[in-house]
Amino acid sequence: MKFDHFKMLVEMMFQPDGAGGVLQRYDDVDVRQLNPLVLAYVGDAYFHLYVRTRLLSYEQAKVQALHSFSAQIVSAVWQAKAYQKIEDKLTEEEKAIFRRGRNAKSHAPRSSTVAEYHASTGFEALLGSLYLSEQNERLYEIAEMSFQVISQAMMQEIRSKK
Repeated sequence: MKFDHFKMLVEMMFQPDGAGGVLQRYDDVDVRQLNPLVLAYVGDAYFHLYVRTRLLSYEQAKVQALHSFSAQIVSAVWQAKAYQKIEDKLTEEEKAIFRRGRNAKSHAPRSSTVAEYHASTGFEALLGSLYLSEQNERLYEIAEMSFQVISQAMMQEIRSKK
């Protein structure tokens, strides 16, 4: 993003409220009306934090190792695999949110297939929706199921390459 564009966004978004703070544009968030890519944006942040925190039960000193593992786990490839394994444990409403995210128009990076990237976007949209609607118990449950699926699949993949 060019500096002029960034400057315009800051001026547009962070309007003074007259009391020394910043004017809030929206009073609440209607999760059902949000663009699925916005849901995925929030879900991606949540899953990153969840995974990083979860990895602390295995390693607490080596930041490089933590970063390497977390980057792998939150990749589109592994998220797509996790979704496939947990799909049958989701409600119809959760599957519908996934489909909204999966079908959103976005561009896949080269590190995954288009199908994997779209599936991971759907997965992240589901997490983002649960987070924003404060369904914390279900959010944690899905994140933990996904973490377990990914970690077990990673172990299998490494063992099969021996």
